[in-house]
Amino acid sequence: MLSFNLGPLAIPMDLALLYAAFFIAWLSGWLIGRKRGSNPEAALFNMLLIGALVARAAFVLQYFEQYSSNLWQIIDIRDGGFLLLPGVIAAVLAGIYKAWRQAPLRVPLAIGVCIGLIAWGISFSVLNALQSSQKLPDLAVRDIAGEPVLLQDLIGKPLVINLWATWCPPCRREMPVLAAAQAANPDIRFVFVNQGEGQLLVEKFLAQQQLSLDNNLLDSGGRLGQAVGSLSLPTTLFYSADGMLKNNHLGELSQASLKHALRHISTDNQHINLEE
Repeated sequence: MLSFNLGPLAIPMDLALLYAAFFIAWLSGWLIGRKRGSNPEAALFNMLLIGALVARAAFVLQYFEQYSSNLWQIIDIRDGGFLLLPGVIAAVLAGIYKAWRQAPLRVPLAIGVCIGLIAWGISFSVLNALQSSQKLPDLAVRDIAGEPVLLQDLIGKPLVINLWATWCPPCRREMPVLAAAQAANPDIRFVFVNQGEGQLLVEKFLAQQQLSLDNNLLDSGGRLGQAVGSLSLPTTLFYSADGMLKNNHLGELSQASLKHALRHISTDNQHINLEE
C-alpha cells in the first residue's frame, strides 16, 4: 500500500506514519507530563516545525540548480522535496535545547520523543521492507492504438511509470518535467499510464499541450493504481531493471524531486539529465 485513504483524501503512507508517530509522541509526553504539571505539546510542535524547515532547506540546497531558474518553487512544498536525516537531527537538537531551558519538560519530552521515534522507526522500516519487495504487477494495458501491452515486457532497464489523468491539475503541471526527463535519459524507460480515460481524450490532451511523449498507455479500469495500492493521482513509480519497486512519489514532481527519486534506480555511472 502506497497511500492511506481517509475519505476523499489520500495521504502517502510514509507521511501517514510520521503523523501517527507524532501523535504517539504527543500522547506519551502528555500522559507523563500531566503527573508532573508540564505539557510537552508546544515543544513537540516546535520540533516538528523546525525539522520540516531544515529538511526542506537541505533539499533545496542539494538541488538548488533545479530551483535556480524558478525560485518561487522553493516554497512550493507540493513536490515533496525534503531530506529526512537533516530534519531529524534538527528536530532532536531543538528538543534538547527546549529541555535544557525548561527543566520540568525534560522527562515527559524525552519519553515522548523516544517512544515516537521508536514507533516511527519500526513502522517505517516495515513499510520500506514491504514496498521494496513489490514487483511490477503482472497486468496487461493498451497502447494508444489499442494494442495490448504486458507490463512485464517493459522490464530490462530502469523504469519510471507515471499514473495520470487529464482532469488532474498536478498531473498536467508535472508532465513537461517528465517529458523533458524522458527525452534526456534514453537509458531510463519512462511510461505514462492514463487512468480511466479513453484514447481520443488522451490524444486530444497531448496535442493541445504540445507534448511529445513515448510509451503512452491506457488503463481504462485503473487496475494498475489498485494493484500498487495507490488511488491518488499523480503517482510515479520507480522500478529497477529487474522490475522491483525502489521508490514512489505521490503528488506533483518538480525537477528537483524527480532527480532525487531517479537516484534510486540509476546505475553508479549513469548521469541523470532533466533537460534535453
